[in-house]
Amino acid sequence: MNERKYPSDLKDREWAILAPLLPPAKPGGRPRSVDMRQVVNGIFYVLKSGCQWRMLPKDFPHWKTVYHYFNTWRRTGMWQTLNSSLRERVRSNLKRERTPSGASIDSQSVKTTAKGG
Repeated sequence: MNERKYPSDLKDREWAILAPLLPPAKPGGRPRSVDMRQVVNGIFYVLKSGCQWRMLPKDFPHWKTVYHYFNTWRRTGMWQTLNSSLRERVRSNLKRERTPSGASIDSQSVKTTAKGG
């Protein structure tokens, strides 16, 4: 069991859901030596606290490693894939269709023209 040091750290139950959704290590080369749970916890710490990457506490992997994973996953669209997978899981648990079938648009949040009618 991983003792939570920060409010942004994943609980064991949350990590059990998230871990299988993360990309596996690249084949070949050196085996991955970093704890991916700590990488994700580091990413969540920066996003929750708003601190700079370089100010990431020493409890986490080196800030460059944490940032590397965050940026790589951002560029490859992994965060969107992860969000979609989690949303589908929640909807399925609620006995709903996995993907939403409708949406609503609020006229206050959609810009049409600079001038009114």
